[in-house]
Amino acid sequence: MSLSSSERDDGAINMEHDRLDLSPEGDAASSDEETIKGDQEQDHIAEIVEEERQEIAAGRPTGNGVVANRYRQLLHDRDRDDVSDNVSDEGSAEGSVEGLPRRAGSPIDSLLSVPDDSPSLQGSMISSIGSSRVPSLASRPGLSSPTPSFRPFDRRFQSRIISPSALSPRPSSPAYLTGHGRQASMSSQFLLDPGETETPSPPWEVVRWTKLKKINGQAFSEVGKRSFGSPTCIAVSASIVLGTSKGIILIFDYNQNLKMIIGPGTKAVESGPITAIAISADHTTIAGGHASGNIFTWDTSRAARPFLHIPPLDSSQLQHRTTDGHMPNVSITHLGFLGTRHTALVSADDRGMAFSHLATRGTGALGRTVKTVRILGRYPDAPPPPSGKILKPSTVLAFSALPLGNVEQATDSMGLTAMLTPYLLVIVSTTPVAQTQHKSARPKDVAPHSAMTGCLAWFPAVRLKVPDPSTGSTMSKVKLVYCWSNVLTVLDVDEIPSDDRDKPPVLKFKARSRWKCEEAIVAVQWLSRSVLTVLTITQRLIVLEDRSMRMTEAFDLIHKYIYHADLFSTQLHNLVEQLDENDTSMHGVVADAFYMSFKAYKGRIFLLGFNDVSIGALSNWADRLIALMENGDYVGAIQLATSYYTGDANKLTVGLPEDSALRHQMVRDKVMEIMSASLKYAFGQRQKSKTSIDDHHLRDLAETCFVACQSIGDVDFLFDEMYEWYEDGEVEGIFLEVLEPYILEKTISTVPPAAVKAMVTHYVSKGWESRLEEIICHMETPNLDIDQITSLCKQHRLYDALIYVWNQALTDYVTPLIDLLALLIPLVQNSDYTSSQSLMEDEIYGVNALKMFPYLSYTLTGRVYPTGERMEDEVASRAKAEIYWFLFSGKSITWPKGSGKIFLTRPAQTEEPSFPYLRMILQYDAPSFLSALNEAFEDPFLNDSQEKQLNGGTGKDLPEEQIFGLTVDRQYVVSILLEIMNPNDFAPEDTIYLDMFIARNLPKFPQYLLIPGSTLDKVLAGLCNCPGIDLAEDAQLSAEYLLSVYQPPDVSTLIPLFKKAGFYRILKRTYRNDKQYGKLLQTYFEDPEDQSETFECIAECLRPQTSLSKRQAQNIHEVIKSHSQELVELGPAQAAQTLATYAPELHRFVLDSLEQGSELQYSYLRALLEPDPETTEQPTGTFDRDFVEQYVQLMCQHNPSHVSDYVGIVQASNLRLEKLLPTMEDSGVIDAAVILMAREGQVQDAMGRLTRHLETLESALQGLLANPDQHADDIDIHDAAEELLRGLQKYTHVGIWLCQGQMKTPKKLNGVRRRGSPSPSDLSPDEVLWLDLIDTTVQITRRLSSVVAPSGSGSDRVLSTPSLTPMLDSDKLVALLRSLVQHTFTALMTATSTQNVAPPGNRLTTNSGGSLTFLRILRAFLTRAVATSPNLADLRTVLTSIFSAYAYEESILHLSNRLLDQQLFVNVKEAVELRQRGWRPRGSTCEACGLRVWGPGVSGNVFEAWEEKQAIEKKKREEKKTALTGQTATRGKAKADPLERQVEPYNGKGKGKGTDTGGPGSSGEQDGSGKQEAREAAVESNGDVYKQRKDQPLGPLVVLACRHIYHKACLDALQAKRVTENHREVDEFGRETEYRCPIDG
Repeated sequence: MSLSSSERDDGAINMEHDRLDLSPEGDAASSDEETIKGDQEQDHIAEIVEEERQEIAAGRPTGNGVVANRYRQLLHDRDRDDVSDNVSDEGSAEGSVEGLPRRAGSPIDSLLSVPDDSPSLQGSMISSIGSSRVPSLASRPGLSSPTPSFRPFDRRFQSRIISPSALSPRPSSPAYLTGHGRQASMSSQFLLDPGETETPSPPWEVVRWTKLKKINGQAFSEVGKRSFGSPTCIAVSASIVLGTSKGIILIFDYNQNLKMIIGPGTKAVESGPITAIAISADHTTIAGGHASGNIFTWDTSRAARPFLHIPPLDSSQLQHRTTDGHMPNVSITHLGFLGTRHTALVSADDRGMAFSHLATRGTGALGRTVKTVRILGRYPDAPPPPSGKILKPSTVLAFSALPLGNVEQATDSMGLTAMLTPYLLVIVSTTPVAQTQHKSARPKDVAPHSAMTGCLAWFPAVRLKVPDPSTGSTMSKVKLVYCWSNVLTVLDVDEIPSDDRDKPPVLKFKARSRWKCEEAIVAVQWLSRSVLTVLTITQRLIVLEDRSMRMTEAFDLIHKYIYHADLFSTQLHNLVEQLDENDTSMHGVVADAFYMSFKAYKGRIFLLGFNDVSIGALSNWADRLIALMENGDYVGAIQLATSYYTGDANKLTVGLPEDSALRHQMVRDKVMEIMSASLKYAFGQRQKSKTSIDDHHLRDLAETCFVACQSIGDVDFLFDEMYEWYEDGEVEGIFLEVLEPYILEKTISTVPPAAVKAMVTHYVSKGWESRLEEIICHMETPNLDIDQITSLCKQHRLYDALIYVWNQALTDYVTPLIDLLALLIPLVQNSDYTSSQSLMEDEIYGVNALKMFPYLSYTLTGRVYPTGERMEDEVASRAKAEIYWFLFSGKSITWPKGSGKIFLTRPAQTEEPSFPYLRMILQYDAPSFLSALNEAFEDPFLNDSQEKQLNGGTGKDLPEEQIFGLTVDRQYVVSILLEIMNPNDFAPEDTIYLDMFIARNLPKFPQYLLIPGSTLDKVLAGLCNCPGIDLAEDAQLSAEYLLSVYQPPDVSTLIPLFKKAGFYRILKRTYRNDKQYGKLLQTYFEDPEDQSETFECIAECLRPQTSLSKRQAQNIHEVIKSHSQELVELGPAQAAQTLATYAPELHRFVLDSLEQGSELQYSYLRALLEPDPETTEQPTGTFDRDFVEQYVQLMCQHNPSHVSDYVGIVQASNLRLEKLLPTMEDSGVIDAAVILMAREGQVQDAMGRLTRHLETLESALQGLLANPDQHADDIDIHDAAEELLRGLQKYTHVGIWLCQGQMKTPKKLNGVRRRGSPSPSDLSPDEVLWLDLIDTTVQITRRLSSVVAPSGSGSDRVLSTPSLTPMLDSDKLVALLRSLVQHTFTALMTATSTQNVAPPGNRLTTNSGGSLTFLRILRAFLTRAVATSPNLADLRTVLTSIFSAYAYEESILHLSNRLLDQQLFVNVKEAVELRQRGWRPRGSTCEACGLRVWGPGVSGNVFEAWEEKQAIEKKKREEKKTALTGQTATRGKAKADPLERQVEPYNGKGKGKGTDTGGPGSSGEQDGSGKQEAREAAVESNGDVYKQRKDQPLGPLVVLACRHIYHKACLDALQAKRVTENHREVDEFGRETEYRCPIDG
């Protein structure tokens, strides 16, 4: 049996190497890797731990609530502290979640997953005395400052105590709790020295190991080894079974008694060492596999002889292949029983073969026959597979039959067996017939070149006591864990019942989870249904939780000396240890086998070592808690117990159930017990010595207990037991400070009175009154002792808390107001209250009395003071009614009702004024009260009384205060305020706020307010008489509000008031509405904050659409004239553009009004005459010549470098030379003057002025260099000299420009010049200009050469200062100096040479005259030089400077030619190499006739023909070389070259090297069929020709760029009928210079 090709999966690596002999019908190989990837979006199992780690690193909170996150914060803080302490010794504390854990700090940290490190608790705002304080009376006029600072009118009141949802952390708040430090714990001595170990160990053993001493004494002693041999494998069930190297099986019970010795005296001891052991499901039968290939089964009740013997194949069976079986002398590496049967086994050997064995019933070993079926692998002498693939070596790395669970499953009778090879995981059912159920290829993410390892383990289906929380099922699925190298995968098996009862169910395999280790895995076992144990290649034991793939434990077992053997390297040597180029991922090393030494049974781990056997059990949760307590780490124990309760620890590993209810029931009592014991222990130790248990320890303990109690929901423990411990220890302050954040978060809202009293005392003693108020304001008032808390608040002046208690506990909103007003009575009794500065500075009056205003604001808008939470509608209505009644009833009241106590504002006087309480508040701080009332006006409570009755009335009898309060509306409030706040009783500093109050509320509530016009006029007048600049903006805004709904009858009377007050926005709106544009523009100039809008105002007023009258336009012009300088100062460019668009006639006036020659004038004219095209529009129209000339004059002063450019582009008619020339000369803008004079025709004068300026620069340079000491301190002589030389260079170029421009002017020659030496008078004006320029530059160069670079010979010209030369860069200065002459003569040569290229029809000049110009100028210059030079040496210097220009040009030409020659040589060389490289033909046969033309099998003597051809060509080359003339030789008389390649340039596809489409890439577009069709067409059309040429001698070949090859004769025949227009003649060798491929065209 074998797999069909259709069943092979591409993902499986060479499945033929493992060669299954069975396959399910229609089943194909699946890929577990694809299943894993497909399920990642749904399950996210493999990434859970990674996401948690990233959340911890990013500090991202995952939930709200101080209770849920507090312990995480504590643990993370401690972990961070400990890591920081140990990081220098232990390295980085971070590690991959997929790798091995690296613990640091307390052992508790290694067991807790901390998904969140930031508590959600937020402390209150920093409380300060002035946090809600408004300006007091002491800051008013008359006390200290004549211009007081007023509070903004519309500032909203805020309390410093706000609701918990907006709390901000306080730095000193215990919300930022410090973690429990390991070094601070009493039990810190148990930590190992970092120098002794890499990672600290927990106080418990993660696995409690027990060496089985009795078994070790019998099996591993010298006597035991001599008798039985060394143990080689272990199997565990109801007994512990060992196989030995002498073929003997030892059976021990769990009391370590040797119960049975199997094998001595039988054939088994002759079969070699035991290499595999299996125990049947009922523990009565044991099977042993031997190194010789023999398998024996033994009935433990009759162990004298084997129950079954399955021998390997003998020689006859090998030869005839009559049956299946293991090869002789091949080790049995794996063995297993199937189901409950004793006679059904599966086995595998190290050669990669696996078999199923089924014995028949009989009367004994001799009466039974065994039927063996091969289920995996190939025999060594088997024929190769039909596919022809080379088979790679294989083996069975891991092998296991599915064990039985405690619930019946269909798989129990199917005999499922899982096998792992280097390439495949294969799961086979062996009953009733062998059939493949699942196969999966090696995962792609196995690290290349890693160790070759493989292991697997089944876990059967079991019945659950509690339904699975993830699936809800009461029965777990069958699952398989398998590992390749470092990749572990968990596979779930689902049974799908078949419709036919006789058929077995269909099995569905799904790879659910995958985990990658840092190193190769050599063994894996299920410790329980949810816990895996993994053994790595370095003998590290890792504990994993199944679903989450969370690594919970990791520790070394290297000291256990686990038994391992090299079973696979010999078989896999060629595969793994020799690099395979086709599959490099398999290259690496083969690990030893550990599977026979690492077993798990009923939660215990069994290890077979080289010297002993050990059994290990994971310590459970109770053991770990006890271990922490025994080590004195009571804080860590409470934290660990809390994590067990909440389920955040590794509950599965420590034996806790996943079901929360069961877990809580198990852990709750333990948590309470540990907390009680910890408190008793800690305070007992503190009584003995306070230094042993300091306050820091007690704070850690309190924080941990709070978290624990909140987690288990037992807050009573905190106050019933824990608080008493702290109180008795006189450290209740620690308890109360830890309690604070829980109260602020409102997770604890009920506090006993004793604790409240202690809290008040403690916080007041610490000076934390503001924090205490926050705490009280977040408690539930019904549980408070009202008398106690109110007396304490009054005693310590905690008015915020006092107000909160009165409001919330007693729903009394008047008493707090009376308490606050009582603070003002001493102030009112003093008639001169404005001078009572000392009283106002007192805390009582400065802070507490001012709390009435935020209290009024909050209450009248339906908010709880001071937390800001919303009141219920009924409560809010009652509170508002009581306060309005208290303030606006107009009389003194008795409160509390029935007490007979009348609250008087003036106890010393006999009469109370009307509205006494309102009047007292207004006299104290009217601005703050009106701001609070402004907020209250927005509340709908003040709507009409009818609406209030409908919405808030209860329909029953109401008390007086409620009835009156419900009748109060906005109209009534405003009327009372106007009555009370009259100018006689209140200063303007107070009444201004009433004016703003009315002005702003009238537009908002016009339907509720009706105010007479006379009153509104007074309000406007009051706003205009603003008492301070701080309120000016508020007053203007208020006036705008009022004017939006009120139109005064006579606005003109208010205009002066608006001007005086500076209400420019109102004035602008008024003037714009009245179309008083002149006054509008005047207002823009006067408004200091909006002057930038002046230009838009001018545009708005003067645009044509405005339709101004002449008078209006004149007014606007007058305003512009009166503010012309201000306008330009705002922005010269914008002013110029605006006036140019709307009032161009004002340009001259504006310019004259500016300071003459100022920067403003220049900027203004520049915006007019040279506007920036990107930012401004080009002004329309032209400007007077005076503007242009004035602009040029200003430019000479402010931007002289731009003058010449501007003069060159401006029209000549706009510039007058006599007006501009003096200014240009004064400012040194000579180049512009020269340009201007040249344009006026004064060319000679321009050259004279230029030469004089050059001589001036020369004199300046000589003076600078002659007296360097005078300037040494002020300037850098070298820089100054260089600048002067560059000036000379610049103006020399100006002269060149002048001469060149003059030569371009056409002139007629007056006659033929004489050939003699010309005098200057004989030269043309153009030549005279050149002569003057050359003479000047040469003379300047000659005179300055000796100054810039003095020589030793010319002593009369050398400077007297010998130290000058080192200060100057002579080479650079000399180069600049010589460039004057060089550039001049170069320009002259260029100008005269271009004259020779004149058009033939030009009658104005002659070629002969142009050619003689340079010579005449040179002769005249030399004549002048001879006459002026005193000696020949000077003349030689002049000539040297002249001809250096030619030398300079010549050197450049030589260099250019050299570079061109070198580049040309490189290009030609590359072209020759490319041409000699040639093309390789695509095939070896002619594309036309199909005959082979080169390579093996070619007919004819090709080599001799080639030699003859070479000799002929060599002879032709020699003849051509001797004759030195082109002689053409014909090719028809000689043999052609059979390998000659025709690669001539051509156009079109498939021909020549020169085209892009004819290269190698083009041929790829033609498929095979196309070529064949072309070839057949050619043969069909030219069949006779081919037949004639079939027997002809060899001829030349043609290889085209498309790499097709032809006989030249065949190609000529094909193209005989296609003679094109571009057909060329043959060359000297008779080769046609162009061919076109018949195939590619």
